[in-house]
Amino acid sequence: MSGAKRALTLTRKKMVILAGYLGGETYGLLGPQVAATVIQQHSPYDCIVIAVTRDDDKHFLKKCMADFFGPERPLIAFSYLSGRQDLFGFAKALKEEGALTILAGPQADVDYLGEKAWQDHPHRFQGLSKCFIFSFHGPAEQILPFLRKVDEKTPGEWPGMLWRDKQGTLLQRAKTRWDSAFMKKIFWDNLYRLGANGLFPQKVSTGQVLWHIGCPHAALSVRREIDYPAFIGGKEKRKVNVLLRGCSFCDVAVDKGFYGALDTDTVLHQIRGLPEREDGRKIPFELINENALPGLSRLLRAIAQREILISQINLTLRADGFARSEAQLREALSMAKDMGIRIFLGSMGFESFDDAILSNLHKGLDVSVNLQGVRLMRRMKEEFPDHWGYSRQEGAVHGFIHPTPWDTRETEANNQKNIGLYGLNFDILPEHSTPLIIHHASALGDWIRHIETREALQFKREGTIIGWWQMGDHFVL
Repeated sequence: MSGAKRALTLTRKKMVILAGYLGGETYGLLGPQVAATVIQQHSPYDCIVIAVTRDDDKHFLKKCMADFFGPERPLIAFSYLSGRQDLFGFAKALKEEGALTILAGPQADVDYLGEKAWQDHPHRFQGLSKCFIFSFHGPAEQILPFLRKVDEKTPGEWPGMLWRDKQGTLLQRAKTRWDSAFMKKIFWDNLYRLGANGLFPQKVSTGQVLWHIGCPHAALSVRREIDYPAFIGGKEKRKVNVLLRGCSFCDVAVDKGFYGALDTDTVLHQIRGLPEREDGRKIPFELINENALPGLSRLLRAIAQREILISQINLTLRADGFARSEAQLREALSMAKDMGIRIFLGSMGFESFDDAILSNLHKGLDVSVNLQGVRLMRRMKEEFPDHWGYSRQEGAVHGFIHPTPWDTRETEANNQKNIGLYGLNFDILPEHSTPLIIHHASALGDWIRHIETREALQFKREGTIIGWWQMGDHFVL
């Protein structure tokens, strides 16, 4: 083969994944960076991830991407959008200018299709098919057959793909199951940010390691009754019966359900592939497993046997699993002390300290369990001060949802009583609570649509979010 033909054969195309990001942070983006790795390794495309904050200049970003793509037609996927309408509008503008825009990541299917029955209810969220040419929902490797035939005028029937045909009909193909083989290697140097002079590599100081796919709380579908909003009057306490998977507000639980755990070898491959600090230890990483304590000592033992030097494991846990795993936690902390590492409980989803609100959020626990968790967190700090962290002062951000549609004088009194009695403002509660966010595809989306129909109401839509706090032009709180 001549040199010219060889160069032509080795020429690779380019692709970008845009993802939402918080300004001033240096964390990695596991989902988009895994997707970029899969595309880089198994397709004819070089792929980078650009993390975009709300303050980034979209016109300058467009110019930087034009420089990156050169004469090629831009191929741009969007992921981790978190309801950001600035990114929806940016995608639409790129599409209208000729870019091939793809919606991917969590809730890609329902966000592309739009809210249930929006055709009969024009005030509902009408989907993002006007902003994106295609959508891919599910594991990243599903896009590989498409990337080998991007120039085909008629879409192939690829797994997980959604698109509109020439008649405007929405078509959808079922997604495939997760394949752990694609999770073993992750490139952590493919994340970029927008700076004053253009794109620059974003150094990742906190990574993520996937152990559980989905949430165990979402493993079963159940029907439960959720109270009417407190601001809708009536002598009788009315309820709505809805189908639930996981917490009522969680759209990710509906999206992923619970696929189970990855094998230990795959998890260890991910840990070994993390960037290293100057001292040779791996950067701190979030271990994605909401019930990690029963298997944490076993994982630590395997890490030590493989002679992988780690620095810190960050956990996001449910209070019920945490409260019943004291023995496993103490064993893991004893091992952490021997290994010279730290275990940091970065987030616990308490959400409320009132039983009525916890029930409506379908947390699967009550206030007493939340308080058991608080006592255990504090007790372990006394026993392992240098190897255990959990507090707001150490950087933890524990879940506390307020306001909610069910707030009353009684719920407020219960919350304040427990906050004061147990000193939760000192080390547990975040600086600011998080208002309840209702994604249109969550169980609470079904709840609010039932109420709209029954009461002849229309709540405003803010992109993919249902504005439960507003009715028409009038605030309800």
